[in-house]
Amino acid sequence: MNLFATLQQFVPQQQLSKVAGRLAASRHPYVKRTFIRSFAKAYNVSLDEYERQSFNAYESFNDFFTRELKDDARIIDSSANGIVSPADGVISQLGQIRDHKLLQAKGRDYDVGQLLANSEDGSYFADGSFATVYLAPNNYHRVHMPFAGTLTKTRYVPGTLFSVNNTTAANVPDLFARNERLVCLFDTEYGKAAVVMVGAMIVAGIETVATGKIARTDDIQEAEHNMSFAKGDELGRFYLGSTAIIVLPKDAKADWQDSMQANSLVQMGQLLGVANAK
Repeated sequence: MNLFATLQQFVPQQQLSKVAGRLAASRHPYVKRTFIRSFAKAYNVSLDEYERQSFNAYESFNDFFTRELKDDARIIDSSANGIVSPADGVISQLGQIRDHKLLQAKGRDYDVGQLLANSEDGSYFADGSFATVYLAPNNYHRVHMPFAGTLTKTRYVPGTLFSVNNTTAANVPDLFARNERLVCLFDTEYGKAAVVMVGAMIVAGIETVATGKIARTDDIQEAEHNMSFAKGDELGRFYLGSTAIIVLPKDAKADWQDSMQANSLVQMGQLLGVANAK
């Protein structure tokens, strides 16, 4: 484990995220203005693609960070049985689930049942497929549906809050199955599928349209749902950056695009691959 990853073990991760969350939610004019403008300058954020094109139009840093795109800023790929990127970002890894394992980084993998915090679900997704999208700080931070489906269950899993960038992914074992996360399970035309929203260092919260903002607890929280989504519909958002993982069953027979490799840049709605279930 390198120095950067090692030092994260000694940072009070939860406390840091709580403090960041309070500051990010502040509507005090000086606080929000300082945070928004400093962040925009540090990460070269442009508002050209966004509905509100003035930094002054945002009520808090959280409001700015989860800013909405213009209606025509992204095109949702309409390919038959297409699986699209749930977010703007970078492909961390994608491929097949082999021996119940997803690839985290070169030389590192982790268990799908551990990721989903349910061994029965893990067994269901054996020999399936996955795609992991990392959202950098300057990206659009809403997560959208990579496929059409009905949300049947959400499962909040408490955990650590390591950074989820490539350096940490290459050095922290079972990173995505250790960090705080929200597992969203869906019924789809090819069976059960999942989108996992993984928290990270300084992430102040995870929210979905079905649950609202998730309240952190020390225990796993499960909730039943019956909410239908079209491909491209907004599913949720991160308050500060993180990762979204698509998990598909074997019956989906996902065929990922040859152009989609680790470190490929993607935009929400862009075609990642095709499910050939039928």
